[in-house]
Amino acid sequence: MSRRVVRQSKFRHVFGQPVKADQMYEDIRVSKVTWDSSFCAVNPKFVAIIVESGGGGAFMVLPLAKTGRVDKNIPLVTGHTAPVLDIDWCPHNDNVIASASEDTTVMVWQIPDYLPMRNLTEPVVTLEGHSKRVGILTWHPTARNILLSAGGDNVIILWNVGTGEALLTLDDLHTDLIYNVCWNHNGSLFVTTCKDKHLRIIDPRQHLVVAEKFKPHEGARPVRAIFMADGKVFTTGFSKMSERQLALWDLKNFEEPIALQEMDTSNGVLLPFYDPDSSIVYLCGKGDSSIRYFEITDEAPYVHYLSTYSSKEPQRGMGFMPKRGLDVSKCEIARFFKLHERKCEPIVMTVPRKSDLFQDDLYPDTPGPEPALEADEWLSGKDAEPILVSLRDGYVPVKNRELKVTKKNILDSRPPTGPRRSQSTCDTNFSRSALEELLEEIRSLRQTVQAHEKRISDLENKLCQFTNGTD
Repeated sequence: MSRRVVRQSKFRHVFGQPVKADQMYEDIRVSKVTWDSSFCAVNPKFVAIIVESGGGGAFMVLPLAKTGRVDKNIPLVTGHTAPVLDIDWCPHNDNVIASASEDTTVMVWQIPDYLPMRNLTEPVVTLEGHSKRVGILTWHPTARNILLSAGGDNVIILWNVGTGEALLTLDDLHTDLIYNVCWNHNGSLFVTTCKDKHLRIIDPRQHLVVAEKFKPHEGARPVRAIFMADGKVFTTGFSKMSERQLALWDLKNFEEPIALQEMDTSNGVLLPFYDPDSSIVYLCGKGDSSIRYFEITDEAPYVHYLSTYSSKEPQRGMGFMPKRGLDVSKCEIARFFKLHERKCEPIVMTVPRKSDLFQDDLYPDTPGPEPALEADEWLSGKDAEPILVSLRDGYVPVKNRELKVTKKNILDSRPPTGPRRSQSTCDTNFSRSALEELLEEIRSLRQTVQAHEKRISDLENKLCQFTNGTD
């Protein structure tokens, strides 16, 4: 009798658990826009959520520790004139976030470490180049200040946020709406999926499609694709019978996938989240109430189902914490921020261990906040691996570093917003809305002072009457 050998893996027992009720973010009006983005972005300092707002587009930024019921008057980030479709934190500066909107613009914001008193309305820089709505944003993984945006005009633009200029415009590689874009681990290539049913591997600096696959999945619904650390490509899509599928592709042979699995018949697009340190892919379907996770290995069958985290309520969106934001003392290997209709619920994924010591095998060195290249170095053809940091003593977020934008166009003198501003440029560089905001604050303070002076005068009169009466 042959005994069945069980596959050895340290991730065979990964457990998902929601946090306690007081650790959730309650009373949030999550956006109802019908767009297949995750609506949530997190980093070791903040959680950002796209929310409903009248008269434009807005998203909310909360310090991670600001759990519980969210004040309905909490300041929002409200610079866009139409709904926000995607947001993404800069991997090299935890205080900088980019937002894309139906108003055709991309805005980059400096978020202070403290909660501001009023809405943030002035971005550090506004990037204008798309002719239709912008639905996809992703920062370059290793080069400083490079941001990729993709719009409904089927154009991909790579921006240098430090100068506010477009570095590269790829306007003839896609014939229809782009569904998603994902960089490879060193940012030399990216993969795109498109409504024209093509999956493309693109070298942006050569303006070249280096590999292409027509219909990676036979179904008509959107396909998603992400790069693995070893250069393979993982996709999610639908079969002809509308069953959800996942597949793994080797770029050396794009004819057939090296792994293909059918899952279920739900119609929600599966959003893949990938942890290169553990080679685990987490699949979260919009409208699903579960998170499935798979381990990717070098040997057949390559994609190994691990488990499913299930809950009762469906998810509207999902945020995925970078590895440096996790609690290594609790053997936490992933943390999701699940959006409900009115709240955000963190879900912690752990690998139980008996020892309290640091688990080297769970936490190899991971990409840190320092960029490996400058934007012009990358543009000239250089590539570099991410600069890694150890999580042995946990990761402490860096203090607020201001994003400085040096525009070459001298006609546009919009200043970077933020708490620090040089006095000499204060008078000449303020925009009209910032001046109006400042004057409004001065008026408000004057009214407060006048009210206090009147109150002091009334109290002094009462005191006089009281002392005269006692005489």
